[in-house]
Amino acid sequence: MKILVATDAWFPQVNGVVATYQRLAAEIPALGAELVFLKPDDFRTVAMPRYREIALALPSARRCAMVIDAAAPDHIHIATEGPVGWLARSYCRRRGLPFTTSFHTRFPEYAAEHFGFPRGIVYAGMRQFHNAGAGVMVATESLRSDLGARGFRNVMPWTRGVDTEFFKPRGDRVFGSEGPVFLYVGRVSREKNIEAFLATDLPGIKAVVGDGPHLRTLAERFPGVRFTGRRTGEDLARHFASADVFVFPSRTDTFGLVILEAMASGLPVAAYPVTGPIDLIEDGVSGAVDEDLSLAARRALTLSRDDARRRALAFTWRATAEMFLKNIRQARAAAGVPVASLVEADASARGLSLAPRK
Repeated sequence: MKILVATDAWFPQVNGVVATYQRLAAEIPALGAELVFLKPDDFRTVAMPRYREIALALPSARRCAMVIDAAAPDHIHIATEGPVGWLARSYCRRRGLPFTTSFHTRFPEYAAEHFGFPRGIVYAGMRQFHNAGAGVMVATESLRSDLGARGFRNVMPWTRGVDTEFFKPRGDRVFGSEGPVFLYVGRVSREKNIEAFLATDLPGIKAVVGDGPHLRTLAERFPGVRFTGRRTGEDLARHFASADVFVFPSRTDTFGLVILEAMASGLPVAAYPVTGPIDLIEDGVSGAVDEDLSLAARRALTLSRDDARRRALAFTWRATAEMFLKNIRQARAAAGVPVASLVEADASARGLSLAPRK
């Protein structure tokens, strides 16, 4: 089965959405499937205001149709609600093709906090986007319940994984050994709420690994924090393992891959009691959740690194790929369409036959 994923999040972006589909593409061939992508660089693009490293596709229905038709996928999955996602949605709707979507980001909360948009209006737009599909995949049970209560239909569970052979406890102490190290890893942008972590009263060292548009502002405001910039590969894994507690201050993420990477590295995690952390962290075992982030971090410092890693071992990318395919099959079956080539389905809808001539 060939699955086309339509996504506005793509390289060189560094985020959980890109990482998820990168790993999915690597895992899924072993299950008899293939992932291909419709992405921003298939179109002319412009830089996103305020986030110029993010390329936004300029809508072209003709170009969208050319790329999808050339790929001839068996199913279309829409990963994001940006221009690429809307183009793919329109393509499917015009042809009467079932498709699935995924809900990766709480845009309503971000839009409300930073731009003053009413949450209800933004949720209404996202509900319209996702309810047109045969199913919407979400990473956590708390998000599934929340979206269901908001009128989203056919909400399907789809968890994430972590490479526990790569992210693991090590003997490294790249930040030194003069005190406990409280670490944040990820995109350095306003929506990640990193200030809440950096403003806490904690002993030892605070470190931020990552890059983004808010880095300079935070570095000027918090000169005592160690900002390392972006790290990748073994260097990133060493930085994870060198800390004592991972602090995840975001209130708007829907999962948090870095939580799993931190726990796999042997770090208890401190976070707010919100979607993502409450689904991944066993409070008082593999981490601590509290509205007082400083208290959560201090509690996490007392917890077992072995228990944190044990929690991460329950999440594998193979299970993520299996669940993804299961959701697609169930969504298509519920829509009354078996897994068959979209080229055939489109031809059938237009009254054509693709059967070989005798």
